[in-house]
Amino acid sequence: MATIETTFEQVIVPVTHDLGDFKVNRTLPAKTRTMVGPFIFVDEFGPARLPAGRGMDVRPHPHINLATVTYLFEGAIEHRDSIGSHQVIQPGAINLMTAGRGIVHSERSPEELRPQGPSLYGMQTWLALPDGREEVDPAFDHVPASGLPLIEDGRARARVLMGTLWGASAATRCDSPTIYADIELGPNGSLLIESGADERALMVVGGEAELDGQSLDRFTLYVLKPGYEAKLSSAGGGRIMLMGGQAFSTRRYVFWNFVSSSRDRINQAKADWKALRLPLVPGDDQEFIPLPEFPKTVSYP
Repeated sequence: MATIETTFEQVIVPVTHDLGDFKVNRTLPAKTRTMVGPFIFVDEFGPARLPAGRGMDVRPHPHINLATVTYLFEGAIEHRDSIGSHQVIQPGAINLMTAGRGIVHSERSPEELRPQGPSLYGMQTWLALPDGREEVDPAFDHVPASGLPLIEDGRARARVLMGTLWGASAATRCDSPTIYADIELGPNGSLLIESGADERALMVVGGEAELDGQSLDRFTLYVLKPGYEAKLSSAGGGRIMLMGGQAFSTRRYVFWNFVSSSRDRINQAKADWKALRLPLVPGDDQEFIPLPEFPKTVSYP
């Protein structure tokens, strides 16, 4: 059996934010590491059942130079953005919002689910956009579960969400080489984790799992050694997210909802939002999240 020194490059324990009705486990950015491939922000939220009559309400807020990826295991989120996109996000679908030069969006529980109390369980990740593509036009792409490759092998199944894995490719937009997959292992199921991507990480989001016989803690991000092909297994069944891709050669900075290779560009975005120079969200233009003085998410000194 491989040892932890040969299997993992890094182990990142989540910082848990208790939002009252549900908890968010954040592993990136961390003090010890800011990126895995293009992934520069990794949040796992839930599982939770919100009180009857309540819902999740993330008011309109801006992004630049990144793409947000929302993926649900349970529940639903209503997405609206400043380019006119309106999509109810359902479990199993990939929802990629490319901010590029700038976009504003809101995320809320659908009204029809609030009376009984909506469930909430899923992932939101951010992808830094690569050099030369940070200022692309904003866009929104929705790929339903039926449009994503599903690999099944006995007690293991994996849905390829982005990139190419196990010989199958997702149609999801990738601005830089990216891998992202939702792996479900039944009791005594196993799957080999391919070694092709520059950087890869695993997170157990349900049940239990082991990598080469080493138990993995839930919601912890395990960054694999480059080039190491590992065997993921589960005695009782588990759900695991695999993410990564091509390593970035230039640094990315993070302040609140802004990501960029330029601190000056982030400062410009901060000024633009403070002065409300960014576009409003059609259908959700009555409130917004103000620019925080001391955000929880920041990765430059």
